Amino acid sequence: MKIHLTSVFVDDQAAALRFYTEVLGFVKKHDVPVGETDRWLTVVSPEDPEGPELLLEPLGHPAARTYRDALVADGIPLAQFTVDDVKAEHERLRGHGVRFTQEPVEMGPVTAAVFEDGCGNLIQIATQG
Repeated sequence: MKIHLTSVFVDDQAAALRFYTEVLGFVKKHDVPVGETDRWLTVVSPEDPEGPELLLEPLGHPAARTYRDALVADGIPLAQFTVDDVKAEHERLRGHGVRFTQEPVEMGPVTAAVFEDGCGNLIQIATQG
């Protein structure tokens, strides 16, 4: 068993696509219309284009909004991405105007930071070792 797809709930799929590709550096994998306004919109790491996909999922169901907003209110990231160097990535993202809710912090063998994705989510970046 392996992870093939996971998702983040987004307010605006077009804005999410711009952020996740132009700022974070993912690449678009699928963009298929679903209904009148929504899309099956996924991104992947350019380092692993056949690897796990991240669905930029429309925030249509009220339970999804409640869940996402509760996580944000408690400061809990919805997703975590691995990077080679958290401090360098923190500086790069800040240069793009990304707002961090947790600056890089070392926790034993892990260094992590948390930022807002501009689509209503908190995202953690982390480096092992």
